[in-house]
Amino acid sequence: MKSEVRRQKAESSSDPHPSSLIPHPSSRVEVVAAVITRPDGRFLLGQRPAGKVYAGYWEFPGGKVERNEAPLAALKRELHEELGIDVERAYPWLMRDYDYAHAAVRLRFFRVVRWAGELRGRESQRFVWQTPDAISVDPLLPANAPILRALNLPPVYAITHAQELGRREFMRRLERALDAGLRLLQVREKDMPEGVRVRFAAEVVRMAHAGGARVLVNGDATLAQRAGADGVHLTSALLKRHDQRPALALVGASCHDANELARAQALGADFAVLGPVKPTPGHPGAMGIGWDGVATLLKDCPLPVYALGGLRPTDVETAWRHGAHGISMMRGAWPT
Repeated sequence: MKSEVRRQKAESSSDPHPSSLIPHPSSRVEVVAAVITRPDGRFLLGQRPAGKVYAGYWEFPGGKVERNEAPLAALKRELHEELGIDVERAYPWLMRDYDYAHAAVRLRFFRVVRWAGELRGRESQRFVWQTPDAISVDPLLPANAPILRALNLPPVYAITHAQELGRREFMRRLERALDAGLRLLQVREKDMPEGVRVRFAAEVVRMAHAGGARVLVNGDATLAQRAGADGVHLTSALLKRHDQRPALALVGASCHDANELARAQALGADFAVLGPVKPTPGHPGAMGIGWDGVATLLKDCPLPVYALGGLRPTDVETAWRHGAHGISMMRGAWPT
């Protein structure tokens, strides 16, 4: 990245330029970074050229925001200068703060989903297309590790709806959804008797794992472990009561405001769900925060966040446009 990025000291003790050796500056350098994606889910990494700090390290393309320059304008300029492409569609995504050897840096990541031109390294740098679960290049700038983890999260997070649909019908729809590409879901079913819920969760986990999907269980880490699930999804009430991250591979959290989003980040949650965006049948009298509310709450957010509430599969790109990682759905996730 043209901004002379340095490695975050908290990510690894093997940093050849440890930030602990110098005082931290009082202000952060604004940097933009591009997660350039293809329809098959692959994203672009570039290798820092010889003669630059961290030469040979792999990173997301981008660079420093100039004085009085908007972040998106900076992104477009940097990608044109660095890779010879013109950005046609890009969405704000995550913000990460890092303390590097030369400065404290604020990285603003954008999803770049459409561009024009032929990719070429204008600084003689190499670049490769990668998938989040099969990175084949090394070394990577460790400051990007949280971004790589976030890229492992799919754009849709489904919530089970078996109590209303009936278990047999729900399992039929789950099988269809998995065949169609669903890769992340939450077992919620709060009204099920405990014994029934345990068996249901285990059945969902078996089917989901066979289809390549991961499963979280709402509010109950013990049940998640018993069912063989991948993680737990904390309600907003549980989020407030937890002092430590649950000891599971994947942790999600339900949030409704900025304080809860900050709490989810501090707890070390992998992602959050924010809503409701629109009024829902489950809360007919509640007003949604709307897409403008989503954009406001997710500005400068370092955590991947799914928008929730009255949404449909066609809302994914709208969610991206407003800074969300994707959408979460209950009724909309299980079409006939």
